[in-house]
Amino acid sequence: MELDDTGHIATDEFYRTGADGLYAIGDVSGAPWLAHKASHEGILCVEKIADKDVRPFSMLDVPACTYCQPQIASVGHTEAEAEEEGYDIKVGKFPFQANGKAVGAGHPEGFVKMIYDEKYGELLGAHIIGHNATEMIAEVVSARTLETTGHEIMESMHPHPTLSEAVMEASRVAYGEPINI
Repeated sequence: MELDDTGHIATDEFYRTGADGLYAIGDVSGAPWLAHKASHEGILCVEKIADKDVRPFSMLDVPACTYCQPQIASVGHTEAEAEEEGYDIKVGKFPFQANGKAVGAGHPEGFVKMIYDEKYGELLGAHIIGHNATEMIAEVVSARTLETTGHEIMESMHPHPTLSEAVMEASRVAYGEPINI
């Protein structure tokens, strides 16, 4: 069994180590050290062992969640990372102060920021700070996994009043089409 440059067990995209029949997931295979990442790796690993058709995932699709007040969640690239990768970007930021559910629940602090590739509309990243941010990030993770564009998020009906409307609204801000701000 080999170690990578960070001292973790080296694996391929299906968690196979260099030793025949030996797999490694979770903390031993490297950062980020998150339970949901390890669980996802375990499922993919077992499905691959069972010879199912599985697709490796990108580390950019692992949601980062900080359970504090207010909560913080993100997935994908930051603005700086996207620009470093050579993307021309569109960024939309929507404050929870303008979201009826956040205000009504007494949690108007925070925002949703959506980052898109200007050329193709690809969702490059999202950052949420505020009440239930760690719940809301799942919509964005699904959108990235499905390779959804900004226009598709804007055209997807979001129930009202919900915090999730802020994802749609931030997307609208990125494209210069805000409704509630």
